[in-house]
Amino acid sequence: MKRASRAFRINKQLAEDSWGRLSSRLVTSLRSLTSDFSLSVGRGDIICLDGHWYITHSGLLRLASRRRCVGIAVEMVHDFCDPTGARWAFKATVFPSDKSTGFVGFGDADPSNVSSVVRGAEMRVAETRAVNRALRKAYGIGICSVEEIGTIPNPAEKFPPQNANGNGNGAGPKVRDRLCQIIRQHKLDPELVKAYAIDFCGTNTLREASREKVVKFVQQLADSAKNDRSTLLCQLKSYSQPKREGVA
Repeated sequence: MKRASRAFRINKQLAEDSWGRLSSRLVTSLRSLTSDFSLSVGRGDIICLDGHWYITHSGLLRLASRRRCVGIAVEMVHDFCDPTGARWAFKATVFPSDKSTGFVGFGDADPSNVSSVVRGAEMRVAETRAVNRALRKAYGIGICSVEEIGTIPNPAEKFPPQNANGNGNGAGPKVRDRLCQIIRQHKLDPELVKAYAIDFCGTNTLREASREKVVKFVQQLADSAKNDRSTLLCQLKSYSQPKREGVA
């Protein structure tokens, strides 16, 4: 009992460090997820998005390992696949024990229901979604897995990714991910953050900004949000004027 309470306290502290103060509803849910399934925020088993808990693929696999899952079978559902349109569908069957007949889950993916971060990997996304759904059925997980939801709101997608030929700002996924976390954690307006970034970098568009400038901006935004959020909000509000150029 003491171990479960300690695990919950650690989860709650890590969650509030990452996503801010939790509502009573989220705290209650987190307590159940910790005690019933031994899920860990620190290991990335669960994450909080838009006021809801989501379990991750890695969290489900770790749970299956702890419960001694004996196997997972996956097969493509050819009737619902269209390689030319990057549409894929899979069926996954999870066998929690030798005597189990299996728990079935289906998953699909196409360019319209995946984030641009994983665009081009629709086949793998579809397989992961099928496995996740089957695992959730097998172990009675009531919350959705983050990989199952269609397009995850990602404000940082408004910032240009690195081009394959080396042009562009080269911010890369790690910088975009950190920026997304800052915006979500501190509840910032992504459009105003983008306008602020353009002004900070001294360019007409973010694509013209160097990687060093973008990285420096993200660091300054993080520091300002943590140490003086009220001043940062006032500064961002100044970019809401329609006269600002290069925001669109």
